[in-house]
This record gives sequence, C-alpha cells and structure tokens, in this order.
Amino acid sequence: MQPQGPSPLLSLLPLVFIFVIFYFMLIKPQRAKEKEHQAMVNGLNKNDEIVTTGGLHGTVVSVKDTTVIVRIDDNVKAEIEKNCIAFLKKKQGT
Repeated sequence: MQPQGPSPLLSLLPLVFIFVIFYFMLIKPQRAKEKEHQAMVNGLNKNDEIVTTGGLHGTVVSVKDTTVIVRIDDNVKAEIEKNCIAFLKKKQGT
C-alpha cells in the first residue's frame, strides 16, 4: 500500500489564504475609497472649492449631470468631468 499525499483541498488552502489577505488589504479599502469619492462628487454644490486630478484649484460655478463648471481665475471658467475631481478643499459655507 502506498502512502497518500496531501488532500487536493489542502493544497488550495494557501491560495485561498492569499486571496483573503489581498481582499482585506487591497480590494475592500479601494472599494470604500471609491464609495467615499462618489459620495463627495455627488454632493458637490456651487461655491465649493475643489482640486482636480491635474492639480488645478478652482471654485464650482455650476453643477451638471456629469460635469461641473469651475472658475479657475477671474474670467476663466472650465467645464470638467466630475470624476476628474481629486478632492474637496473647502465646502460651501465652511
């Protein structure tokens, strides 16, 4: 009689363990960050101060469905996609 090797299920255990570690260290925090960014973008209002992913600082002049119009300087306005807003510098009224 020959000795049996380790169970095939037991050999998959390290892969499952690695996936669980990746999920809790990478995937879950990234999803939370995406939800937080989406909530911030959906909550944009007129006069909020923002910074774009390109580094432009500006003030929101108007909010549309997928874009916002941002005042960058006196008499300089630009329409940018909402998903290009990196973060909110100052909320209106604060």
